Amino acid sequence: MRAQSHYITSPNALGEFCERLKDCSRLALDTEFVGEDSFVPKLELIQVATETAAAVIDFPAVLAGGSLDAFWETVCNPAIQKVVHAGRQDLDLFSIHAGQIPKPFFDTQIAAAMVGFGPQVAYANLVQRVHGTKLDKAHTFTNWSARPLSRDQLAYALEDVIFLLAIHDDLHTRLSKLGRLHWADEEFSRLENIVGDTRSKPQERYQRVRGWDTLKPKSAAVLRELAAWREGEAKRRNVPRGRVMRDEVLLQLARHPPRHIQELRAVRGLHGSEADRNGESLLAAIHAALALPPSAWPEAPKERKAESESAGLVELLQAVMKARATEEEIAPALLATTADLQALVDAKMNRATLDLPLLKGWRRALLGDILLDVLDGKLAISINPKSGTLIWSPPSS
Repeated sequence: MRAQSHYITSPNALGEFCERLKDCSRLALDTEFVGEDSFVPKLELIQVATETAAAVIDFPAVLAGGSLDAFWETVCNPAIQKVVHAGRQDLDLFSIHAGQIPKPFFDTQIAAAMVGFGPQVAYANLVQRVHGTKLDKAHTFTNWSARPLSRDQLAYALEDVIFLLAIHDDLHTRLSKLGRLHWADEEFSRLENIVGDTRSKPQERYQRVRGWDTLKPKSAAVLRELAAWREGEAKRRNVPRGRVMRDEVLLQLARHPPRHIQELRAVRGLHGSEADRNGESLLAAIHAALALPPSAWPEAPKERKAESESAGLVELLQAVMKARATEEEIAPALLATTADLQALVDAKMNRATLDLPLLKGWRRALLGDILLDVLDGKLAISINPKSGTLIWSPPSS
């Protein structure tokens, strides 16, 4: 693709470029950002491409001279298809700055997994396999906050979008031939929900602290309050969560909650300045959690009493899943994770409600019903001696 390219550093130049975008039906989008030192990653560049034009928008430069309102209006126009690759973070940043998730969008990494390119295929790999072009990844670790940007850096940034529309064409055709366009739409809707929930539920953030499921319910209640406090504090100061307090310190406070400032200052790994600055609010969060009745504590993770029995079932289902993925030329990880299969086995063993992602939409049609039949003894699994592939059939009476 040979598109006229621009490096945009002013609101006027961006306004002129947006005028050219109004009548387009598709936009390829990507971003470059720096996230090591802030709660919200710092958006540095936005790359945009249509069939005839491409641009690198210098976000800080344009913002310093005015606003990007005209651009956000264009990006969020529902009549324009947005094409991204592995776009969760890009969509998250657009949601923050535009105030909404740009829709509709098409994620080429998700679509590629549905047509046999494998799970989480890299953009450069996809470009080479679909377009036949090998990208130069010399600037993979560029500090995008440094200015001025070189011509090579701008060219590298543009490469992340100028092939996206051709890839979109290819994948859309493959999905259509396989009858999987509606599958892709389901996955894009799931991604939209994930992006929308990214920062909306601080009270659930504790479940992302590694080791939380080893806590007793009362201690988990303390962790829940502390993690929510850290979320708010990190957002207020615009620093990474770990800069406020590391996960292991949160766990220690949850297991052995201090009741006084002196005890708080003695906690290993907690900076004295943090105790001095926020000691009272930390203690207030802990005391509030300790005052909760048992009915308000988080539910303890269900123990798998039949771990050895369920492990064998999960391995059996994994074999069936991989066989189905091979048959349908789809990435196994897109069908189900080990956790998904374990959840299905647990639900069946405990006679729980089968309200699981694996049993909804295209996943159920492709795999879920087969797995249920296997677990219910309606299908027997065997191996074809010639091909070595799995065969499932009604059990012999």
